[in-house]
Amino acid sequence: MNPTVIIATLVFLGITAGLGYLGYIQTTSSKDYLLAGGKAHPVIMAISYGSTFISTAAIVGFGGAASKFGLGILWLTVLNIIIGIFIAFVVFGKRTRGMGHKLDAHTFPEFLGKRFESKFLQVASAALIFIAMPLYAGAVMLGGVSFLTVALGLSQSMALLTIVIIVGLYVMMGGMKGVLYTDAFQGGVMVVGMVILLWFTYSALGGVVPAHEQLTALVDKVPAPWVEQGHRGWTSMPAAFSPLWWTLISTIVLGVGIGVLAQPQLVVRFMTVKSDRDLNRGVVIGAIFIMLMTGVSYIVGALSNVFFLAATGKVAIAAAGSPDNVIPLFIKDNLPEWYTAVFMITLLSAAMSTLSSQFHTMGSAIGHDIMEKGMGIKSAKPVRIMRVAMVVAILITTLTAHFLPSFFKDGATIIVNGTSLFFGLCAGSFLAIYGLGLYWKGLTRAGAVSGFLSGLLVSLLVLFFVFEKVSRPLGLSSLFFGVPSLAAGTPFKDIDPLVYAVPVSLLFTVVVSFFSEKLSAVHLATCFPEK
Repeated sequence: MNPTVIIATLVFLGITAGLGYLGYIQTTSSKDYLLAGGKAHPVIMAISYGSTFISTAAIVGFGGAASKFGLGILWLTVLNIIIGIFIAFVVFGKRTRGMGHKLDAHTFPEFLGKRFESKFLQVASAALIFIAMPLYAGAVMLGGVSFLTVALGLSQSMALLTIVIIVGLYVMMGGMKGVLYTDAFQGGVMVVGMVILLWFTYSALGGVVPAHEQLTALVDKVPAPWVEQGHRGWTSMPAAFSPLWWTLISTIVLGVGIGVLAQPQLVVRFMTVKSDRDLNRGVVIGAIFIMLMTGVSYIVGALSNVFFLAATGKVAIAAAGSPDNVIPLFIKDNLPEWYTAVFMITLLSAAMSTLSSQFHTMGSAIGHDIMEKGMGIKSAKPVRIMRVAMVVAILITTLTAHFLPSFFKDGATIIVNGTSLFFGLCAGSFLAIYGLGLYWKGLTRAGAVSGFLSGLLVSLLVLFFVFEKVSRPLGLSSLFFGVPSLAAGTPFKDIDPLVYAVPVSLLFTVVVSFFSEKLSAVHLATCFPEK
């Protein structure tokens, strides 16, 4: 490890530690710990939202996926901005902030529980988050691990341990205030790092237009197996309804592009600001941030094929060994040594900003929603309970990250799969009841519970027995039915569970609400106050 990397890392960690300590000394209550007191600055909130949303999964995992799918993956950037920022902030965020403050909700599960007056829904949704989020957090960890192992030569265990220790310490101590402060700083670092990466990539290829012309000219270099699956070049979309098309559209674009609306760690951000005006001010900042982060990584991922084919005669994934190693190897082989330090800090920022929010969400789910609210375990120091819960969440996530590579084999992009699965699971379980609950007074407790359970059940059934990317390595379909997927040999094996689960959840939510007992007028008046 060269001195530049060491010095840059120490400076970065020193600033991060200082901001984490600032959050620690300003945290005096559960509301401070969970919602930063509900008075976060809109710029800090917007950058924190963006840096939490955009992690190493986006930069390393989805950047590596772009080396296979090409520039068609930029449709995910479009959805990230339209749905993940504009609709999330304006349509969902304002109602969430107002209703959350009225109901005195501090977490996403508590928001659902109080909106529908259902302790079951609060505890069940918290349990789902605590059980499933390690899959996403583990994928984010692996994004950082991939770079540390490829570019710096660390062993996987050492790289994993380094990330866990750094992130775990400051998020446990500083709570949401520490998370917001460090997210804002790390988001700034990410912007600088990605702008430099984009500038270098285009400069090395002679400019924007020549770079894309060279990528288009590689259409005859597409590996034959990819062509059979529908690949038509890195500047074209896959053939409509082909296996690659279904993976790109249903799993990557829709799974993440729509699933973002029901992400617990992002929803809670809306409740950290004090007015709707603050949310409006955050839209532009958030959109620019998302465009830079995702757009750059996807473009560089696709263009990396030009570099690798010139240097090795192989497409990027073949040269790197797996999609998750493409971006780290591209940085190591093609950029100046000093940029290794810059990009390592960029990735650490991306990993830490997302992991801190994930650990905070998992810790609050078990400590606040399940133990305190669900089981009635009271403590004179509830923040201490949540910190202990975070330790458990960190350990589970670390184990998940360690074993994920053995689950997704055969060159699968572990980071993209882990991320997309969690986003899709949240969309299938939460999106219908959360979205309708913000606007429809007629949504009942029974309707919300049935929508949650039906979406979750369909998601799990499709994952276990139909969606071949998961059902094949999991082995349950083979065990019970003798085939890796019940949809083997049909396009349905490549369709993400979200495509089935969200409509089913929506249907059950609406139909059951029409035939079940309504919530009281007094409660609805609290949720929907007259203006």
